[in-house]
Amino acid sequence: MKKYLSIISIASIFLLSTPCMANDAPLIGISKITAHPALDALEQGVQDGLKLSFPNAKFDLQNANGEISTASSIAQKFKAEKVAIAVGIATPTAQALVNTIKDSPVIYCAVTDPVEAGLIASTTTGEKNITGISDMTPVKEQIEFLARIKEIKTLGHIYSSSEANAVSLAAIARQVCKDKGIKFVEATVTNSSEVKQAAQTIAGRVDGIYLSNDNTVFSALGAVTSVAKKHKIPIMSADPSSAQTHEILVAWGFDYYKMGVATGKLVARVLKGEKPENIPTIFMTDPTDVDLLINLDQAKFLGLTFPDDIIKKANTIIKDGQVIHN
Repeated sequence: MKKYLSIISIASIFLLSTPCMANDAPLIGISKITAHPALDALEQGVQDGLKLSFPNAKFDLQNANGEISTASSIAQKFKAEKVAIAVGIATPTAQALVNTIKDSPVIYCAVTDPVEAGLIASTTTGEKNITGISDMTPVKEQIEFLARIKEIKTLGHIYSSSEANAVSLAAIARQVCKDKGIKFVEATVTNSSEVKQAAQTIAGRVDGIYLSNDNTVFSALGAVTSVAKKHKIPIMSADPSSAQTHEILVAWGFDYYKMGVATGKLVARVLKGEKPENIPTIFMTDPTDVDLLINLDQAKFLGLTFPDDIIKKANTIIKDGQVIHN
């Protein structure tokens, strides 16, 4: 009997000490900084990607609504729940998770520069419990793309000074403009309520507006497009998802649903036993990971024309108010 009880005790200890990732219904915490089409697509993609390997996975979906303090509270909640893996969508939520959760894996996604954000020391390797996917966007190529459609002497840029990713991308855009002899006019915001005023501040001084990966700005994208429309300013955006429902001339960037699916597959790899420290940062480099959206209605309104080669390359075209997927 004593031997039987010992076996039961050992088995109980093993079961209690084995995280919920060991079964086929792990609890995954997903924290996103705010709700907008790109991040919503990411969130859905993570779930769909993970369910390919773990169809019974459970999810705790949380939205910080743009508040850093809320992101920290969500991280504490995930820690208390002992989620199998915590997923941080965008830099601020990923930072909150990494700062709070030390004894279970944290996966970041849609983090432009994870090193600059303080999540990891190098993109060539993971950390003890941290790895993820970057959405570093091709800033130089995007600005050059806009300049093909309209001559740009002065480029406007609105970004959040509180998002590390946005600050990094603004520095790149500033340097690109300097190299190309384009005047760079920037306006910073700290929350979405300031976006419209920022757009109004630069509207009378720029030939075009460039929007990079910036959750604060994209959560108030309508404010930018309304000002740009009034002043007939073309917008180049890094987010094709949002551009389907806003008056953006051209959007060239990642398919965030695909990035979410890739993140879900990464979560599955860790659940199956792969160590995060052995997984370098994943960059979405396949041509199929990137979408090009052009808005022919907006081009007509602005008196601009897309070259034929751009029209042929476009994954999505907006014409006569209809969204056409090529």
